[in-house]
Amino acid sequence: MSPVKNGQIIFNEAPGPGPLVLGKSMIYKEQAIDTDTIVLDGGFLVKVLYLSIDPVIRGRMSAPPGWGYAAGKPIINYGLGRVLRSEHSSFKVGNLVYGMMSFEEYAICPAAQAGRFSVVDNSIPLAAWLGPVGLAGETAYYGWKEYAPSSLKEQAALAPWSIQLAKRDGMKVIASAGSEEKVTLMKQYGANVAFNYKTTATKDVLAKEGPIDVYWDNVGGETLEASITAAAPFAHFIECGMVSGYEGQTYGVKNLFLTIPKSIQMHGFVVSNLVSKWGAEFREVLPKLIASGEIKYNVEVVKGLEKAEETLTGQMSGKITGKPVIQVATE
Repeated sequence: MSPVKNGQIIFNEAPGPGPLVLGKSMIYKEQAIDTDTIVLDGGFLVKVLYLSIDPVIRGRMSAPPGWGYAAGKPIINYGLGRVLRSEHSSFKVGNLVYGMMSFEEYAICPAAQAGRFSVVDNSIPLAAWLGPVGLAGETAYYGWKEYAPSSLKEQAALAPWSIQLAKRDGMKVIASAGSEEKVTLMKQYGANVAFNYKTTATKDVLAKEGPIDVYWDNVGGETLEASITAAAPFAHFIECGMVSGYEGQTYGVKNLFLTIPKSIQMHGFVVSNLVSKWGAEFREVLPKLIASGEIKYNVEVVKGLEKAEETLTGQMSGKITGKPVIQVATE
């Protein structure tokens, strides 16, 4: 087979404070690749079908070496693709695989990183593997199972899947979002109280509807501050992100002292630290809940690898309502 086009999203340079400047930190480039002869060194070659857009991409752009991206190389995040060639015994030609992939049309998955990939099926829509069954779903499931005592009755939640997990545990859910469209979605997902934090003060809603026993935090800043004020004694705060500060903004939370007399238990975590404990259960339970319709989700598919940076910018600004996924290719 003659060489084919391989589009790539290359990390160019770390962004400054504020929103991303299109075409500066992430650059779309094309190069040729011979899928029949490229060296695999014990790994496998994947035709990339979908790639996940998540706020963590913005965080890794400014992160130190070891976790941050390397300039001149494709950025990396979770993806889904079909194996074209393989020199690894665990992955066969034709397998549908999910894992950490480089942002390009054809990705080589090294043998040393094979443990970061899993073979999946098409029992659910393919894009769902990067939404409710992807990083966002794993974050919600692992964090909820590990840190949210099921005996508690009240919660403030900020992600659609944590809302639904809380409702399955019989909790009252207070949810906030940054647009009326998202507020409507939160209500559809089962939130007892849903509000637009851009038009309604979070502290006022929590003062009326609280106190809260569990706070799911991926925002930080003023929302975290308001939740500390509204927290019940011995509340659990599950910290999985602080997106309010990802673009260089800083907000000094003024009431951290209250975590002491209230005995608030704050749990920071990353998915990789909990996957060995909850990963197998998640893969067994969540796809079935998705297939049956018990867990609702909203994935927003954007076609074209070259749209990755624009889509990330839209997610960070709140302009995208659903979980954004890039469709790189069709089967």
